[in-house]
Amino acid sequence: MKITFFSTQPYDRESFLKHQADSRLELVFLEEKLTEHTVSLARGSEVVCVFVNDILNENVIRQLSQLNIQLIALRCAGFNNVDLKAARACNIKVVRVPAYSPHAVAEHALAMIMTLNRKTHKAYNRVREHNFSLNGLLGFDLYKKTVGVIGTGHIGEVFCRILHGLGCNILACDPIKKSAVEAMGIPYVSTSELFPQCDILSLHCPLNEATRYLINSETIAQMKAGIMLINTSRGGLIDTKTVIAGLKTGKIGYLGIDVYEQEADLFFQNLSEQILHDDTIARLMTFPNVLITAHQGFFTQEALDQIALTTLDNVRQFIEGEVLINEVGKNNG
Repeated sequence: MKITFFSTQPYDRESFLKHQADSRLELVFLEEKLTEHTVSLARGSEVVCVFVNDILNENVIRQLSQLNIQLIALRCAGFNNVDLKAARACNIKVVRVPAYSPHAVAEHALAMIMTLNRKTHKAYNRVREHNFSLNGLLGFDLYKKTVGVIGTGHIGEVFCRILHGLGCNILACDPIKKSAVEAMGIPYVSTSELFPQCDILSLHCPLNEATRYLINSETIAQMKAGIMLINTSRGGLIDTKTVIAGLKTGKIGYLGIDVYEQEADLFFQNLSEQILHDDTIARLMTFPNVLITAHQGFFTQEALDQIALTTLDNVRQFIEGEVLINEVGKNNG
């Protein structure tokens, strides 16, 4: 069975080839993103393997069906970029990696908090220029600060454990309450209760119609002045233009994002020799209290290993006619 991988980087190829143990599989790695213009590159394959910024709308899925693609294997947890209705209509199964390393993303969220707070990125550059002044590097103790966590799935739960260990006061918000989170003494509250109390707000929820633009002008108005906002989940959770307005007024005191709504044409690429045409992210980068990383929260060795192992096992289950335990739209999607 031939699998065409889209949007691959060298580390993807290395990871999948390291864990490939099934001689029935032929792996073809492409750097190109899956779009309506590149779908023909999957010709001759039965499976396509895609990532977060690949486009799988109705038109692309219809073309995949015409190429006799039978399985879409997402090497990520999110599936908001897939038209599931179109996939069902074309009888194409969709599988994902529901949990690879929740610690990777949760720890990256902590790293963003610590960097924004203690300004270690600025201190590093100063010292390299022989500037040993501490002016402008003042931070605050995380101990006893109130941290709001929206979404307590695998990643959100781990994040709660980390912040609980640092002595923070944590408030959780999720339609589904988790006993493991409540066992830490963390209460579940509504967003209207959460926003006014938080010193730090971290987003760990999926992107869907209920959560799109969860952070907007109305919700920002409910927040405590100077709040630190962290998003390592999905870019569409934030209305970026209203966040910029919040940064300008000081309502948002710090912003850390590892995801961006329009990241598909930016992230995972070296654009250092090109003009940046995205005015919104260019504006964000002018703020001294904004930290942007390019969707690297997942990027640990352990996570890459688990992504490869789970994806290859998803394909194996499909080949052997087994129940697809990670099929989207069944018991986990």
